Amino acid sequence: MPVAALWLGLMAHHTTARAQATLPAAIERGGPLSQEQRAEIYRQLRSQAEVLEKQAAVLKTVVKLIGPAVVHIEADVSNRHSPHLQMGGSPRRIEESGSGVIIELAGKTYVLTSRHVIAGAVPSGIKINLVDGRRIYPERVWEDRETDVAVMAVSAPDLVSAPLGNSDQVEIGDFVIAVGAPFGLTHTVTYGIISAKGRRNLELDDPAIKLQDFLQTDAAINPGNSGGPLVNLRGEVIGINTCIASSSGGNEGIGFAVPINMFMVVARQLIEYGKATRAYLGVTLDSAFDAAKAAELGLPRPMGARVVKVAENSPAAAAALREGDVILQLDANPVENDSHLVNLVNFTEVGKQITLHVYRDRQLIVLKAVVGDRSKF
Repeated sequence: MPVAALWLGLMAHHTTARAQATLPAAIERGGPLSQEQRAEIYRQLRSQAEVLEKQAAVLKTVVKLIGPAVVHIEADVSNRHSPHLQMGGSPRRIEESGSGVIIELAGKTYVLTSRHVIAGAVPSGIKINLVDGRRIYPERVWEDRETDVAVMAVSAPDLVSAPLGNSDQVEIGDFVIAVGAPFGLTHTVTYGIISAKGRRNLELDDPAIKLQDFLQTDAAINPGNSGGPLVNLRGEVIGINTCIASSSGGNEGIGFAVPINMFMVVARQLIEYGKATRAYLGVTLDSAFDAAKAAELGLPRPMGARVVKVAENSPAAAAALREGDVILQLDANPVENDSHLVNLVNFTEVGKQITLHVYRDRQLIVLKAVVGDRSKF
């Protein structure tokens, strides 16, 4: 296990030499031990275990704090399927099961979850099961298909909310905890690390989920974990678990979570406007921009997003962007590739003026653009 391995490594120089120096030769040869020798080895083991137990207390504390804010969701999604008839001819009830987490925003309480868990269900058909055994129903539901984000307004006495972290500060190798209801086993806890960031262009069951920027984790995630929180060691939600890469349908150590910063941009828009708004720049990008094309332009490697077309009467046209330009940076954000630029633009506030650092004719130039509302173009 990665956490144990790390802790053992950290304490190795304190304990290993001492333990080897005092262990009897019999244990190293695999021979029989006397009662006195066994007692001494158990004493050493307890001393070593205390070091790990003190570190493991962090995980236990996180679980105690975050557990009451995690919910198990059962949604009647019969409406999103073709009619299924039983022998008697009556429709068969179809339920989706998943997880969610309670948060507080502007003095009101909401449950965050993945859209695919509740898609097609009406509020009265969504059962939110709390850790104390109570069952509540959402008062209102908002969804955004392109990001798989769903938010539900709830109210009940003594609800416990989870604090939100900053997913922009997450680094590869950070320890994380996933909490949810895999296979209906409520409030299951697993842990691991952040394996990668910025996973985009995944082939998901719902092709409409186009805006992707997933955190990847090896914390065990299985069906039923969807919508549950991915939590850091400070007990803060840094992602919402969404999907897995699996050939068997179960955990194979590759799970994905929507970063909480991205999730909350959409969630706040849904709550405030009733829908998610998307900014628009008006460029078509080269998805095959590779090392050879970068070298032709004089770039040391593929970087940024290469423009292959500028839409007429668009913010990009007004900013004097041209075909062949390579957009290297948007405001303070270095652009990794075309899909990264798509995300950066889409999650920019509509009407905001942005600064583009552009590579053109082997020179760097700076352009200003005011992004529009994508729904109007």
